[in-house]
Amino acid sequence: MSFSLRHFRRVTALFVILALLLPLAFPPRAGAFFLGGVSLKDEKEMGHKFDVMVRSHLPIVEDPEVSQYVAGVLKRLVRAIPPQPFEFTSSVVLHNALNAFAVPGGYVFVFTGMIMNLEREEELAGVLAHELAHVTQRHVAARLERAQYLTLGSLLVAVAGVALGGPAGGAAAVSAAGASQSAMLNYSRMDESEADNLGLQYLVAAGYPPSGMVGGFKVLRHKNWMSGINIPTYLSTHPAIGDRVNGLQARIETLPASVRNRTFDNRRYQRVKTLLWARYGDEQAALQRFSGRDGLSRMGRGIVLARQNRVNDAAAAFEEALAAAPADPLVLREAGAFHYRKGSMDRAEKLLSEAMRRDPRDFMASFFYARMLDETGRHAQAARHYADVLRHVPQDPEVHEAYARSLGTAGRTPEAYIHMTYSALYANNRKLTERYFNQAKALAAKMADQRAFRRLEAAYKERKEIWEKS
Repeated sequence: MSFSLRHFRRVTALFVILALLLPLAFPPRAGAFFLGGVSLKDEKEMGHKFDVMVRSHLPIVEDPEVSQYVAGVLKRLVRAIPPQPFEFTSSVVLHNALNAFAVPGGYVFVFTGMIMNLEREEELAGVLAHELAHVTQRHVAARLERAQYLTLGSLLVAVAGVALGGPAGGAAAVSAAGASQSAMLNYSRMDESEADNLGLQYLVAAGYPPSGMVGGFKVLRHKNWMSGINIPTYLSTHPAIGDRVNGLQARIETLPASVRNRTFDNRRYQRVKTLLWARYGDEQAALQRFSGRDGLSRMGRGIVLARQNRVNDAAAAFEEALAAAPADPLVLREAGAFHYRKGSMDRAEKLLSEAMRRDPRDFMASFFYARMLDETGRHAQAARHYADVLRHVPQDPEVHEAYARSLGTAGRTPEAYIHMTYSALYANNRKLTERYFNQAKALAAKMADQRAFRRLEAAYKERKEIWEKS
């Protein structure tokens, strides 16, 4: 899937709809709400519902190579901040905007466009450290506590406005919340300054070069300038970037030379960036990026050529990638997945087996290995791999669908419909979800253990509530 203008507009429209519908999806409770302030329980509730809302409308990148990497960066930063009353979790949103945001309750969202356009891990960590500071200082909640009439819907709308940024998101959120709440839809300069200062502290405490935060903001400023879009300060999640860069640089100059001159190994960041560009970037731009002779460049080129259905050229690129990096588990996995799709099962089995041996936590390699086992009639072995993958990647619709088909082939029809329902639900296909859920419900009585269906029913009801109100 490439980043086309049509795709950009469609996903942006979903975010606008998200901001408009939040107060409808989560109406005010009886009587005045939050009159005693926004409690931690309220923040956790809001964060969870916002997370479900985002996942109900936007595509999430489930590949562990990407999601586990971002989770690792976040975990490194969280270890450096004061203890918090909630767990931080991250999601990678498939969208080419240069954005990342954190909401109360510890939910952090990183857009693929941010990863694809920054240059180094410390820049991504700098942006995330800044967003974490907004959460630790409870900036959204504090602004709402100062309002006269507060509801969970108000908090959700405010966070949606902050997350959206830009004229479209800010305007939508302002429209939804009304003029009296417009002041809550952006962080104040004081909030931003505090997040910058604390974020820099978090970044340094996590062992990153302090220049990462400045570098990330410079990229944001440059991309805004290159786009030719003048984003009003009061509608941007990152206002007055130029002034803030200067302030951060002045602070960095006061740090010890040993801190200022830190270096960082960015090889894993480049791997993830390569994978995202190869899978989702503009095809011609991606091919220009992958002109090198190293294994990752050749692998990226192979992925793009496969997207273009240039199968022979893609096969040649993957062979060059394997020759350049025969022990790289990511290269092995992507080459194995290519040969699986191509129908070369013997070659796929060899490459995927080696990828799994070298990286036992590459659950995407395990997924394609399971599919290969299914294709070659080894359904019992495949089922064990599918179940293991889903323990670590529980919301990937493609994995659920493949497992469902495998279960159906093995005659385990009730379980098959459970996983077909999950597949449709996580793919945000409302009609198919309802159809498969009703079939799973009709067959659930035949299951000796009802717990699997009850878990599905709870997930379905939660998602259905949001769909019905949006």
